[in-house]
Amino acid sequence: MKPKIVVTDYEFPDLAPEIAVVEAAGFELTPRQCRSEAELIEACRDADAVINQYAQITGRVVDALERCRVISRYGIGLNTIDVEAATRRGIFIGNVPDGSLEEVSDHAIAMIMGLARGLRLHDAAIRSGRWDYTVVKPLYRLRGRTLGLLSFGAIPQRVARKMSGFGLRIIACDPYADAEKARAAGVEMVDKATLLREADILSVHVPLTPETHHAIGRAELAAMKPTALLVNTARGPVIDEAALIEALSAGGIAGAGLDVFESEPIGADHALAAMPNVILTPHAAWYSEDSEVEIRSKTAQNVVDVLQGRHPTYLANPKVLDIARAKAS
Repeated sequence: MKPKIVVTDYEFPDLAPEIAVVEAAGFELTPRQCRSEAELIEACRDADAVINQYAQITGRVVDALERCRVISRYGIGLNTIDVEAATRRGIFIGNVPDGSLEEVSDHAIAMIMGLARGLRLHDAAIRSGRWDYTVVKPLYRLRGRTLGLLSFGAIPQRVARKMSGFGLRIIACDPYADAEKARAAGVEMVDKATLLREADILSVHVPLTPETHHAIGRAELAAMKPTALLVNTARGPVIDEAALIEALSAGGIAGAGLDVFESEPIGADHALAAMPNVILTPHAAWYSEDSEVEIRSKTAQNVVDVLQGRHPTYLANPKVLDIARAKAS
């Protein structure tokens, strides 16, 4: 009997890349579109492996899994999975941390440049029949200003490298960063208070964890320059959205570029959608045709690896290895 591999949910028009990987290994996929905890439990209870996108695999769902060996998630973030519960059960968690590094860093830079040069305002003015450069006043030269990075992992490292030619001072806050790597990249490591106080542009790249939830809230926004720009291509709940709306409305900061939101999707009636000093994209920073195929193929390969007796190439919960060894002994 072939192992049961359930895809909990997906936004793609088909599952061709996943099927190619899985069928080459002699397995089959069971695609579902689960929208609730009950649907997940029903679909995955007897699964040997699970592929997940946005459906929330809670502790209750994990506890209902009778024989699951691996859960593999599209992309980097693990905020849809109760990783601790899965680890306790000896379930491998796989993700794809390197599938869209170039795309997300490029997207963050595109937002930085679009905000810094007032592209949304210029575009809207021309479309409304107004030919007037002053619609973007005041606008400032990038050279000599300070780019702040919240985190200095793989994506912000690429942002720093790609932005290094613009004559910016680049600072970063990350207690886990390699200080020598930062120095070699020309990046100055600072504490959070300094980052907020000195950044003319703040680009957010931290993962969503209990510690980073609302890492940028009212106090942090109040500490920023009124001319500062804020970009978030990480996870929506890292920023207190209500506080951000207040700051943007009151002139506490000058503008924002947001690819992620506290609750997704947002609609045309969302307060942010009416703000001319905000650029919005639909959680699309990860996307290119190249990255989509890479992420989907690697997500499926994590599952195949485990079902064939190997560790997933991208093991996101290494603590599970101790549990696996204990069970084997």
